[in-house]
Amino acid sequence: MNMPAATDTMAMSPTMTDMAGMAAPSNALELFAGSCIGVICLVIVLECLRRLQREYDAYLVQQYRKRNAQTHPPIRQSSSDSPLHQDIEANDGSKSDGNRILVSSASELSDNQVPSKPQRLVPTVFQQVIRALIHMLQFAVAYFIMLLAMYYNGYIIISIIIGAFLGAFIFSWEGILITDA
Repeated sequence: MNMPAATDTMAMSPTMTDMAGMAAPSNALELFAGSCIGVICLVIVLECLRRLQREYDAYLVQQYRKRNAQTHPPIRQSSSDSPLHQDIEANDGSKSDGNRILVSSASELSDNQVPSKPQRLVPTVFQQVIRALIHMLQFAVAYFIMLLAMYYNGYIIISIIIGAFLGAFIFSWEGILITDA
């Protein structure tokens, strides 16, 4: 059994040594740069999963509304005998096609009428499994990113910040709802 001498390990890479004084591979900088790029991509994937969760929930709401509209069409009348009926205007200010939808405020309701409550969508078991899988992936990736940050390596932390910026820039580019206060 021949044991290699300490000088043999130093001969692998005479220019780079690690903290313990042992030889480091000659491509260590390239590997570290690749790790930083991988961290950036991992954080971008996290932002993608967050967007996927929002889009899937919006898809479920859209399917619910479509199914609900087929079973319960809105009440439409063509006469305006009651002050409860108001014209519907499009976003450009033009009037609707003459159909009217029942619109009422709480002060205009009679004693036996109750204002409509927000509806609650309860997903099916399969839909909830998909939602839980997306959440699990999101949680696992976020936890892994937290563990990477615990290296307390400035380059890794900067890579996480860059990935968060790029991920938010790419996957949070959606319309902002403006309501009158």
